[in-house]
Amino acid sequence: MNKPLLEFTDKGIYCNPAKVYLDPWKPVKKAIISHGHADHSRWGHQQYITHRRNVPIISHRLGDINVTGVNWGEPFVINNVKFSLHPAGHIIGSSQIRVEHKDEVWVFTGDYKTEDDGISTPYEPIKCDTFITECTFGLPAFKWTPQAEVLQNINQWWAANKAEGKTSVLFGYSLGKAQRLLKYLDKDIGKIYTHGAIENMTRVLRPLVNFPDTHLITKDTKKTELLGNIVLAPPSAHGSSWIRKMVPYVTASASGWMAFRGARRRRAIDRGFVLSDHCDWQGLLASIEATGAEKIICTHGYTEIFSRYLRDQGYDARTEETQYGEEENETIVAKEEVEP
Repeated sequence: MNKPLLEFTDKGIYCNPAKVYLDPWKPVKKAIISHGHADHSRWGHQQYITHRRNVPIISHRLGDINVTGVNWGEPFVINNVKFSLHPAGHIIGSSQIRVEHKDEVWVFTGDYKTEDDGISTPYEPIKCDTFITECTFGLPAFKWTPQAEVLQNINQWWAANKAEGKTSVLFGYSLGKAQRLLKYLDKDIGKIYTHGAIENMTRVLRPLVNFPDTHLITKDTKKTELLGNIVLAPPSAHGSSWIRKMVPYVTASASGWMAFRGARRRRAIDRGFVLSDHCDWQGLLASIEATGAEKIICTHGYTEIFSRYLRDQGYDARTEETQYGEEENETIVAKEEVEP
């Protein structure tokens, strides 16, 4: 029996003909990286290949690495295997990895979303035979409200807090979510302050996106300066000594997990805004249908439920274990996510 084009190993997803890994979670010689989140781009590989927009991101996060950047749709061949990167829409520089060998095409999505957030290159469906998909939010209960409506609600929340003389503290992952929020915060309401983790990453991305001005919170920042303004911070800052200087403040979190009624209460957050950088249920199904793929591999999220549904719809669907999926829960902390 011939080996599949992509295999799931203890180091990561492996393309044996090319001797290359996709988003490996253990150190390898050659890795193709889908995007910059810490669960997909790890330290220790001898060579990294990724989209050129992701180069400054992973260089910032991982330090001095041997990395090559390529453009969207630009083919590169390794041992007669043809690879190309295509927009995943997840965060800036996020890619799907297309792999072609002997008339067989596989696509590995990494993480992806189909809603155009206005800062990431929008998701592009790619025809293939086998589609490796995440299903972080692979339940019918997950149905996202359009981004414009959510962001309008966030600005209204900020304005209401300002009217009460309180600081608004908004939590979002330091890479991706924070910049998505920042892009659309209404600077006419007040000033935008940032935690060091978010400020550092935003500085890396400013050459790529026109963001509003921000003000880094330092040990010299006074509480009176923050009143009525908004603070962007990573979830890891919640409950830390760093946040105490914000009093009186109101907290909110922007995450797909806020769709669960108990999530906000468990995290002791005052307000939850449902905003995810992943597909909802319908987004996943529409993406899979658009590929024309017959074989679907579900890698992280609600894998069992989602793959069972796909089999009921006539797909050849199965699950595979990986070490992806932690970034929404902040269980992997990047190097820059420390108190300033």
